This record gives sequence, C-alpha cells and structure tokens, in this order.
Amino acid sequence: MLRTLRVRRRLFSKIVTQSKAILILVMSVMLIFIIYRFTVSDHPSNEIHNVIDQFYSFEQDSNFSESWELFHPYMKAKFGKNYYIQDRNHVFMQHFGVTTFEYEIGKAEKITDWTMSMQPDTPPLDEVYKVTVVQHFKSKFGTLNIVQDVFVTNHEGEWLILWSYK
Repeated sequence: MLRTLRVRRRLFSKIVTQSKAILILVMSVMLIFIIYRFTVSDHPSNEIHNVIDQFYSFEQDSNFSESWELFHPYMKAKFGKNYYIQDRNHVFMQHFGVTTFEYEIGKAEKITDWTMSMQPDTPPLDEVYKVTVVQHFKSKFGTLNIVQDVFVTNHEGEWLILWSYK
C-alpha cells in the first residue's frame, strides 16, 4: 500500500511537471503572438508594398489612367491625367519600343518631414516611406534598368505614391 502511494505521488508529480511545461509553452506562444500583433503586423509595410505593386502592375499593362489615380495630390498637380497618360505611353512604349517590363520592390524606410521638391507649394509631409523600385525593360536599345526611389504616404486614409523632384 505504501508502495502504491509512492507510485501515485511520482505519477502525480510527473503530471504536474508536464502540465507546467505545457502551460509555459502555451503562454510563450501567446506572448509571441501578442508581440507580433502589436509590432510587426501594425507596420504599414504590407500596405506600402501593395500600393507600389498595384501602381507598377497598372503601368505594366499600359493602364496609365489607373496608375495615375494612385498618385498623391502633389503628383496629380504636377501631371494632369491626360498629359501623364500620353507622355508615359509615348516615352516607354514608343521611344523605348517596349510592350511591358518587370520590376522589383525594395524594403520601406520611414522618413519624417519629407518634401517632394524645393517649391514652396509642396509643404513637407510628416510621415513618408521611401522604397527603391527597379524596372527592367527589354527595349529596342537593349536591356535597360531604371532605379527609382518611390515615396508613399497615407493621405486621408489611402496610401498614395509620390516621386522626388529635389
């Protein structure tokens, strides 16, 4: 009987130890999830990447009207819609002789107090993200790569694109 009691105590002790290990594991996973949720997932890098991807996807399809819609108001003031559509098509499709291109999107880097140009009519923006985009063209002049820093900011709840003119 004493032996049975000892076996039961050891068994109970083993169960308690295993339960503690499982509890610690579950709590660790929950803590990792909470940290991820409030740090990584709240960073706008996915939204920034998505708007740039959408912009260049429209450009690949020569849908310059839709890509123009993703411009920040500063860019829309710089390029009228009709002018942008005609000029973009003229330069890339007619002069370069390309029908499409491939592109790579880099990582977003946060910048504060950014200005599009030195002109006083474009006041600084508080929070902008700089992303390097590389476009690869196979043109009548050979393979061309255009490397451009693209800037993205949240304007009235929508992520929009800017280019620098400094």
